[in-house]
Amino acid sequence: MSVAGSSLSSTTPFLKLRLYVLIGIVAGCVILVCLTVCLCVRLTRESRRRGRMRVKHSSGSIPLVSKEILEIKALDLEASVQTKLACETAVVCGKEDEEIGGSGDKQVGRGNKAAVGGGGGGGGGDVVSGRDVSVEGWGRWYSLKELEIATRGFAEENVIGEGGYGVVYRGVLTDGSVVAVKNLLNNKEFTVEVEAIGKVRHKNLVGLIGYCADGPRRMLVYEYVDNGNLEQWLHGVDGPVSPLSWDIRMKIAIGTAKGLAYLHEGLEPKVVHRDVKSSNILLDRKWNAKVSDFGLAKLLGSEASYVTTRVMGTFGYVSPDYASTGMLNEGSDVYSFGVLLMEIITGRSPIDYSRPAGEMNLVDWFKGMVASRRGEELVDPLIEIQPAPRALKRALLVCLRCIDLDACKRPKMSQIVHMLEADDFPFRGVSLLSHFQSSCLVSTFSHENELYQTWLFIQYEVRISSLCVHCWFIRYLRALS
Repeated sequence: MSVAGSSLSSTTPFLKLRLYVLIGIVAGCVILVCLTVCLCVRLTRESRRRGRMRVKHSSGSIPLVSKEILEIKALDLEASVQTKLACETAVVCGKEDEEIGGSGDKQVGRGNKAAVGGGGGGGGGDVVSGRDVSVEGWGRWYSLKELEIATRGFAEENVIGEGGYGVVYRGVLTDGSVVAVKNLLNNKEFTVEVEAIGKVRHKNLVGLIGYCADGPRRMLVYEYVDNGNLEQWLHGVDGPVSPLSWDIRMKIAIGTAKGLAYLHEGLEPKVVHRDVKSSNILLDRKWNAKVSDFGLAKLLGSEASYVTTRVMGTFGYVSPDYASTGMLNEGSDVYSFGVLLMEIITGRSPIDYSRPAGEMNLVDWFKGMVASRRGEELVDPLIEIQPAPRALKRALLVCLRCIDLDACKRPKMSQIVHMLEADDFPFRGVSLLSHFQSSCLVSTFSHENELYQTWLFIQYEVRISSLCVHCWFIRYLRALS
């Protein structure tokens, strides 16, 4: 022990320090380095965890995607909106004594999740018109007091629609214009709708007139469309004859297709609606269709083929590929439009549990009817004047192409518009085609029918002579047999 003690007490060449002092200094340095490393690791992990929490809170728990997938993050959209709202609030707070006068148009109702249309109400009281305050492209800013007066204090009798997003009220502004005021429960939907259609103007899309951002309250002011929605007219009218004739139904279908085509092909970034259904198709007195409810819309950049997101939509309208993978693109809207067109033709809901087992699912029943040569029986029996066979077959073919399980084979909405707007079925004026057209619809899944559908779209696109194409196609089918 004395030897060990004497060795530890011996003087070392390093600064003439004793050995035990040097050992203590080295041990202390090692411990300090270890503590520093552990602290850095912990701080790094904590910062990463907080970053993930912020992304999860802002973007709605959207899963991470690979580099090949470009997703428009809701985080960036919310940041831009909050910045605009901060600027807007700063301007308004400096003018507390001013009442902002209102101006607007109209919007309508939908049946399930959102509805606009019907209901009474009128403006009351006096509002002092002031200088319009607006964010570029969003319409004008409305004060909460203005909208309270327009909706008579958000009276229950002015409610024209409600759902998980909030409540829609009919309102009359001081200038007499009728509007639909959408009182949102979720600020994220406010961000999505404003960014999606704030600057969009199209005759087949419901127009955003303005907004209200007063404290925690978020409201959107839309044009008011005064003739209800498509769901109400298809499923809510009693009587032996539907007021929706075949021509009116096709007009509604074409208008809807034009609105979606503009969202998909006329904007940058393109907008995927993600909730195309009959209750979101609003109608005016002339049966012009207007696509509404952009609360689930997603933006898709030009270089992106799809975006991954949580599966949202309405059961019966959601495409199988999107439902199974979460990968969303405009093809999902095309599928939903195909189901909507089936609903327009048949007058049946996409899912109807009151019907027999084989008819509950509209898509499956529709395919089976076409495959068994019973296409004429698909037409809504409430239509007084049945459509021409050629017009019916054209509509049936559009439906079949829209619901193709291979999303890559579905047509674009602009192609659908072109097909539905055609004056007549191809082969116009060729009398010997009647039997041939029927035989081509024998089976949805037959090789001849697939060739026929493909040829039909090509013929519409390149506008080849009907008779020449018919002769070529007949010879081609005979060669296959």
